[in-house]
Amino acid sequence: MDDDINTKIPTHQFGFRENHSTTQQCHRIVNEILKSLEEKKLCTAAFLDIQQAFDRVWHDGLLCKLKATFSTPYYLLLKFYLTDRYSRIKYNMETSDNFPIHSGVPQGSVLGPLLYLIFTADIPIRNDTVIAPFADDTAIMASNENPQTASLSLQTHLNQLEAWLSNWRIKVDETKSAQVTFTNRKTDCPVVTINEHNYQSKTR
Repeated sequence: MDDDINTKIPTHQFGFRENHSTTQQCHRIVNEILKSLEEKKLCTAAFLDIQQAFDRVWHDGLLCKLKATFSTPYYLLLKFYLTDRYSRIKYNMETSDNFPIHSGVPQGSVLGPLLYLIFTADIPIRNDTVIAPFADDTAIMASNENPQTASLSLQTHLNQLEAWLSNWRIKVDETKSAQVTFTNRKTDCPVVTINEHNYQSKTR
């Protein structure tokens, strides 16, 4: 396409990319935790899971981002690929009416993962936190000597993320998400929230 597609995807995203893997992203997270411990800091992290990530990609929002990413011919091609799609259900001899599909990327396709990565490429980042996404799983980490300051940095990032999620109609699965604090001290970091959900903080 216009340029190497890898230039469209942020370097912190390790999902579905050449020369990237789950193991490498895990090493990146572990290194950040070890660095914090060596510097006698607390590292508090929010591990987030996106609910039905591929099924809920909002088409109008995705098309907006595709238009800003690619030249007109490629954009129109992808628009044709996404629009005027329908689904229906067949049970025994009965078939439902056709229902228009306004969200989701075709799973099992080559383009599906790429479209998801483009849709989430502008996820908020901050200088005082580290973000580590792998496809629809994301870790956000904040480190500081002061537990309140660490949680404040993490909470500020989550507040920005919450607004971004709402704007692009993406939902976090709170039941699969958690906050974990890594420390050598007996002190814990204050609990953070997202979408008014209080995480049960765990310490390691």
